[in-house]
Amino acid sequence: MATAEKRPKPPFPPQEQPAPGLESEMQPRPQFAAAEYRPAGKLEGKSALITGGDSGIGRAVAVLYAREGANVAIVYLPSEQSDAEETARHIRAADRKALLLPGDVRDKAFCRDSVEKTVREFGHLDILVNNAAHQATCDSLEELDDEQWDRTFRTNIDGYFHMAKAALAHLKEGAVIINTSSITGLEGSKHLIDYASTKGAINAFTKSLAQNLVERGIRVNCVAPGPIWTVLQPASKSGKQVSRHGDDTPMGRPGQPDEVAPAYVFLASNADSSYITGEVLTVLGGKTIAG
Repeated sequence: MATAEKRPKPPFPPQEQPAPGLESEMQPRPQFAAAEYRPAGKLEGKSALITGGDSGIGRAVAVLYAREGANVAIVYLPSEQSDAEETARHIRAADRKALLLPGDVRDKAFCRDSVEKTVREFGHLDILVNNAAHQATCDSLEELDDEQWDRTFRTNIDGYFHMAKAALAHLKEGAVIINTSSITGLEGSKHLIDYASTKGAINAFTKSLAQNLVERGIRVNCVAPGPIWTVLQPASKSGKQVSRHGDDTPMGRPGQPDEVAPAYVFLASNADSSYITGEVLTVLGGKTIAG
C-alpha cells in the first residue's frame, strides 16, 4: 500500500525519453492506483472526458473517476496507445466504460469529434478535464524557437479552448470543467518560459470562463500542481534534472499522480464543491507562497 512514508524520493535513476514519452518506461513507475482511497459513489451515473488521460495525472484522475462511478473517455496522442490501453484496463476493472480517443488537441476538428464520440458512446457529458500538455526546457529566450512556442500554446491553451467550446453544446446545469495548470503559472519558471506562460493563461481562462458560465450552472475550476512524477519529466528534461525532480519541495520529493487526483474528484463532485467555481487549487508538497 502506497502511504506517504513509502512515496519514492530523489535521487531517481537518471532517465530521458523522446517526447511525449511513455509512463510504462519510467523508473520508478508513477503511482496512480490510490490504494488508500475509498470511493463513495460521488460521480455515479456521470460521464467524463479527460485529455492527456493516458498517463500521469490524467490517468490517476480517470481511474478515480471510474471508481467513483463515472464512465471515462480519454484523449491522448497515437504514440501513447500502450499507456492508454493500460489506463482503459483500470477503468474497466472498476466496472465502468472506457472510450479511447487517439488524436491531437491542437486540431480543432479532433476536439469536436472527441466530444461528439463521447456523447454518442455514453449518452451525455458531465465533466470535462482539460489536462493535455506539452513541455520542453530552454536555457534562454534565444533558444526558444517559434515552433516550440506555437506547439506549447496550441496544445496547452488553444486545446483547452477548443475542447471547452465543443463540450458546451452538451454540458447542462450541474456540469463541470476542470483545467490543469501548474505552479509555474503562478510563479513563472526560468527554463519553462513558454510552458509557464500557457499555465498562467489557463488560470485566467479558468476564472474568466467560470464568470461566463456561472449563470448556466456550470462550474469551472483549476488544479495547479507542483512537481509531480510523470512522463513529462523524462520527456522534457535532462537525466540529471529528472533524478532531482521534486527535491526542492518541503516534503523533499515530487508528488505522485494519485496524490493529485483526489483534488479533481473534489472539484467534479457537486456534493463536495457546489459553491466553488473560478478557483485555482494548488497541490504543492508543502510550499505555501502561491496558495
